[in-house]
Amino acid sequence: MNSSLCIVCKGKGACGRQKCPILSKFQAFEKLPPIGDIIFGASPPSVFVGRMGYPNIQAGPQVPPLISGSDAQIYDSPQEWLDRQVEDVIGLRSNLVRCNIKLNVKDASTLDNKFLVKTHELAMADMPVDTEVWFVKPPKKELRFDDVLAPMGPSGQIKSLDITENPSVPQSIDRLTSDTDVLAGDAVVELYGSGISVYHIYRLLSIGLLGKQNARRLVPTRWAITATDDVLGRELVAGLKDMPIFDSIKVFSSQKLGNRFEILLLPRIFSFELIEIWLPKSVWAGNSVWVGADREGYDGKTTYSNLGGGYYSARLGVLEYLEKTRKQASVFMVREILPDYWAPLGSWVIQETVKDAMARRPKEFETADEAIIDIATRIRTPLYRWKHEAKFLDDFKFQKRLMDYMSDTIQGH
Repeated sequence: MNSSLCIVCKGKGACGRQKCPILSKFQAFEKLPPIGDIIFGASPPSVFVGRMGYPNIQAGPQVPPLISGSDAQIYDSPQEWLDRQVEDVIGLRSNLVRCNIKLNVKDASTLDNKFLVKTHELAMADMPVDTEVWFVKPPKKELRFDDVLAPMGPSGQIKSLDITENPSVPQSIDRLTSDTDVLAGDAVVELYGSGISVYHIYRLLSIGLLGKQNARRLVPTRWAITATDDVLGRELVAGLKDMPIFDSIKVFSSQKLGNRFEILLLPRIFSFELIEIWLPKSVWAGNSVWVGADREGYDGKTTYSNLGGGYYSARLGVLEYLEKTRKQASVFMVREILPDYWAPLGSWVIQETVKDAMARRPKEFETADEAIIDIATRIRTPLYRWKHEAKFLDDFKFQKRLMDYMSDTIQGH
């Protein structure tokens, strides 16, 4: 296999194989418990919308059998998984059953499917919802992995679905899902501004609860995640442009679940540059190091990132920090993926690790070169293997030299 192709593709079939050979080796990792044709449990709450066969897809709630009350929340709470091991996350997700309904993406606008209506009720909730599901036949025992999505467990076709309690729904969600005149993107921004977590927003957008009624669509969950991260990122960038510029050079660091992040903030108008380094034996890399990069300047990004959905998750994580500080900066970020990251867990790993880094005490430096040397002490890959990808960093240093020269010239006169 071509490891460079694997890193870019991340299991989406670019090699022409029907099944990804890298993902296939994880299928039997967890010994899944027996599942009958009826399950009862509290959905965390969680829903999933697939993309295979689009626009005719599979969608529905996800339910952990025999788990009740607040104990169910952990099964779909990425913000609580960061300090666990890779196998712990897989173990949790392998016990979350996907309850599939055959739908067309336009069914979200008509609400003719009674199972979809019940799934909508569940998706709006902010607390676990007791759910009973009857399947056509016992769910298929399987594990599925993806670069954007959290691991997915067994799945089965629904014969009947019943929500056995009244879901708890936040007021802002009730209002914006009922508003059939607001655009989906505007609803995403307003929900985020009202304090609704991005993970809940992913759920609402994916299951077709946002937007003008006749334009509402079911959105494959992996697409909904990236779309939400991009919409919110663009909104935060627009707000930053009126803010003062950072007045120092700072480095933030964190390492979680085999993902090392080094984040350098430079006193300059906003730009964002991400370098990814996949070490040998990490999930997609094979036996060689792979280095890739992507970036955007002050005017933003016009094409989809060659680094995939993780680019937008990383950007959102650092933008949230800048928005809180009410300052803009040029962001240079290095993500090094270690052999410890031996199974793909989803883009939440990126977003949560970046947030963890930004919550830690930073180091301050006099120059960008000093900051890069410090970063290099924690990155296993030699500096010469990745520094050439740092296009904006070179721009910053050139601009700094030019400003120093102009300052000296003026003072000389």
